[in-house]
Amino acid sequence: MGCTAIDVAFCIGLAKEAKYIVQYFQKFFTVHSVCCKVCGFDKHQLDLEQLKADRYEAMCNPAIQANILNDANTELNFAVGLCVEHDMIFNRHSTAPVSTLVAKDRLLSQNPLGAIYAGYCLGLTD
Repeated sequence: MGCTAIDVAFCIGLAKEAKYIVQYFQKFFTVHSVCCKVCGFDKHQLDLEQLKADRYEAMCNPAIQANILNDANTELNFAVGLCVEHDMIFNRHSTAPVSTLVAKDRLLSQNPLGAIYAGYCLGLTD
């Protein structure tokens, strides 16, 4: 595709994995990355559910993730573990093409096809 500038838009839950992905891509491209919690807007302000209600927790902002990367003029964006729905918002706002590099699936260690390959979760064993 002839890209020189790419992006990794990642979920904070996969920050460690995103770091390794970025390090690899930096061998070949100019790489920008942006975390889902980029704006740090407090969930309390919108009465949103929190994982731990007794502490500050920022909400995700996939539209701002995309806008930041649009401003950086990335030519190809990779989604790493963005939540379902958040990935759609990110894709909609991104001016560059987006490919999902890692699909989020906490139950199956980011391997959503694991249940199909194993067959046990869906009762699909032969």
